[in-house]
Amino acid sequence: MTPLEKIEGAAVAGKIHLIGILRAALGMIEGIVDHVPNVDVGHIGIYRDEETLAPQKYYSRLSPIKSGEPVFIIDPMLATGGSMVMAIEIVKKAGADNISALTLIAAPEGVDFVHRRYSNLTIYTAALDRELNAQGYILPGLGDAGDRQFGTS
Repeated sequence: MTPLEKIEGAAVAGKIHLIGILRAALGMIEGIVDHVPNVDVGHIGIYRDEETLAPQKYYSRLSPIKSGEPVFIIDPMLATGGSMVMAIEIVKKAGADNISALTLIAAPEGVDFVHRRYSNLTIYTAALDRELNAQGYILPGLGDAGDRQFGTS
């Protein structure tokens, strides 16, 4: 039932897994959980080495994932793509085979990097910005999403 009339629709059977890349994804997950039933929330802690830009895993907590269950890896910024690729590898090892990425802003370089490794992966993003700078930040971008959200630097 909508506010205006009754409709017929479909629902996803089983669980939907939301896997947030800490810490920046925390702000996105709450809004999704408020509106999507049957979600299971997991977290993967990944930070980017500021010198090499290589992703570094420091935490992973996932529920069991059955084949076919939708998995959305959530990260507000898809910059170099390294963290996303690492997260994909982690959830694949956990049994995921129906994986998508959900971001707010992406850089073309990051999208290309992810698609070179996982060409069939769907990436949902609100904006595709211009490029990455030498430090691996999206331009024009928003800066560091976690720092902005939590008031740190």
